[in-house]
Amino acid sequence: MNKKAFLLVVAMVLAAGVVQIVPGGSVSAQSADTTPWKIVGQLEEACSCAKPCPCWFDSKPTRMNCSGNQFLFIEKGSYGSVKLDGLAMANFVQSPDGKGMMESFGNWNMSYIYLDEKASPEQRKALEAIATVVLPHAGAPADKRMVRTVPIKRTVEGKNHRVELGQYGSFTAHLVEGGLGGSAKITNPPGADPLHKEYLQGETVSFKYTDGGQNWDFSGSNYMLGTFELDNVMYAKYQAGLSQKMPAQSKQ
Repeated sequence: MNKKAFLLVVAMVLAAGVVQIVPGGSVSAQSADTTPWKIVGQLEEACSCAKPCPCWFDSKPTRMNCSGNQFLFIEKGSYGSVKLDGLAMANFVQSPDGKGMMESFGNWNMSYIYLDEKASPEQRKALEAIATVVLPHAGAPADKRMVRTVPIKRTVEGKNHRVELGQYGSFTAHLVEGGLGGSAKITNPPGADPLHKEYLQGETVSFKYTDGGQNWDFSGSNYMLGTFELDNVMYAKYQAGLSQKMPAQSKQ
């Protein structure tokens, strides 16, 4: 891991509130929220870059910046005693010009969280708590973040997947075929977290978004489809593993 990637890790983990820097530069694990949670479902993701998205490989965006989203459609889920079955949440983000998502974490142009309007007030609080761990909301400064409640809808018609975010945007996309048949698959890219350990590669037919001072209109760009089974224990282990790497990486 180079110094730039190390600083990214520090920013991500500190933003999540799971480690504490102690005298001498070492770290100790902490947790701001010990509520057990688990979500199982599908990931729908699109961005402005040409496929595959270079940010997951610590490379520069193929356009001036990377403008992207992540939608989590929860089939079954819970946060403590709060059930989350059938709900969804999303995150829209944009990197600064000339910077990839990973190298510019903490300084993004914007990061907006969207929560399913079907959720009750209690469920919305639960979704937001999980989103702060799983989705990169802290990638942008506090004054460039927002949390909204909106209708989130997904339809699958033949090969096309369409995701709609209320009045703010939508995208339609499909998977691309691998050279030996089936869908192209990416496994364990350098920037992988538990949500992105494996996903199928595709491309957008259309991708539009108007919120947070943005006006996106792309086509033929990156699209990713994945399945997930995530919980608080998995992320605690993942974040603890990152914290253990910090002292050694800081010397490189």
